[in-house]
Amino acid sequence: MSLQNREKASIQSLIVGIRQFEAEAHAILGIHEDSRSRVISLGSTYLKLSGLSLNQDELFRQALRCVENELYRAAHVMAWAGFVDFLDEKLASDGFTRLRAARANWTFTTVEDLREVSTEYARIEATKVLGLCSKTEMKAYHGLLNKRNECGHPSCYFPDLNETLGYISELLKRIADLQKRIL
Repeated sequence: MSLQNREKASIQSLIVGIRQFEAEAHAILGIHEDSRSRVISLGSTYLKLSGLSLNQDELFRQALRCVENELYRAAHVMAWAGFVDFLDEKLASDGFTRLRAARANWTFTTVEDLREVSTEYARIEATKVLGLCSKTEMKAYHGLLNKRNECGHPSCYFPDLNETLGYISELLKRIADLQKRIL
């Protein structure tokens, strides 16, 4: 083996070792409360989701970037935007047939129109009427909306890393659950 090939093999071996070390370090550090490795752990959870639109994917990625930069209120807002975009698309998945029947007084033809004629709170209530969630789940969605509102408007609420990761994790779990449900 030539010297050049041995150097290439050494460099490749070094890169593999560094990647293994990084993965092990994240696994070890990820259990600690204030560790940045917890963001990496959430990122791997996020990657398990499929079926998100490009817009939803980007909104959640922006939320994770906000966490990495310690912009926790902004992370709540971005993650909620990704969740509500998913929810609106779910409501539209049957061409709005069931939603129009349940909310005959709402006049809309597109998701954008729906957002203009109804509040997020009202659309969450519609998910219960349509059988996409239970009363308890609806209340949980309303609670998540309230948490987003605290972050998106002047308030004395300043979430930390743990609260923010928990919020994003819960939204991702709720999306995974909603993905299984048929409208």
